Amino acid sequence: MKILIVEDDLKIGNSLTKGLTAEGYKITLISNGDTAIDESHKFYDLALLDIMLPGSSGIEVAKNLKENNPATKIIFLTAKSTLEDKLTGFETGGDDYITKPFSYEELLARIKAVLKRNIENNKLIYKNVILDLGNNTVKIQEKNVELSRKEFELLKFLIINKNKVFSKDELIEKVWGYDSEILPNTVEVFIKSLRNKIEKPFNNQKIIETIRGFGYTIKND
Repeated sequence: MKILIVEDDLKIGNSLTKGLTAEGYKITLISNGDTAIDESHKFYDLALLDIMLPGSSGIEVAKNLKENNPATKIIFLTAKSTLEDKLTGFETGGDDYITKPFSYEELLARIKAVLKRNIENNKLIYKNVILDLGNNTVKIQEKNVELSRKEFELLKFLIINKNKVFSKDELIEKVWGYDSEILPNTVEVFIKSLRNKIEKPFNNQKIIETIRGFGYTIKND
């Protein structure tokens, strides 16, 4: 699972990154609110947000995360401890609110509890396609469909961002990552493989559309 940490205290941020990476999570650490908002179009299972940040506040980051990806869970991790602060956090879409100083063991337990709720409830549904984000499984017309990890991530990204057209280079950046060395033609291979698995066996249903000269999209129902 992917976790976004937005924390300007790099001692805390680096410590959390090290600990959570050891737990098997994929971590992105950002120390500036404006940079975090730029990152908010990407899908994360969970975001750990400080509130007092350089640039935009953690509240603004949360709003952008929820607007772009409503399924992202949010835990505020902050020194702001008044009741008003907590209520604002929950009203913004926070799933939990932890004040500093904090116990790492308690934080880890709360992360697992929030993500467990995410696993139990977090399914993406598009037409007859159901993605279980907890188990990384796909069902179409009640039949299990075997996808590779990257095929699953590519399909998930396109469904989450329905009606937006992405070029091959944009898909490489957002699904494989900035530092990926794969070539644009590889995206074509993955799209073709996905279509063979989720369209052809099901009466050639149309899910992924090619917009000539621009890229690929999944349109709203």
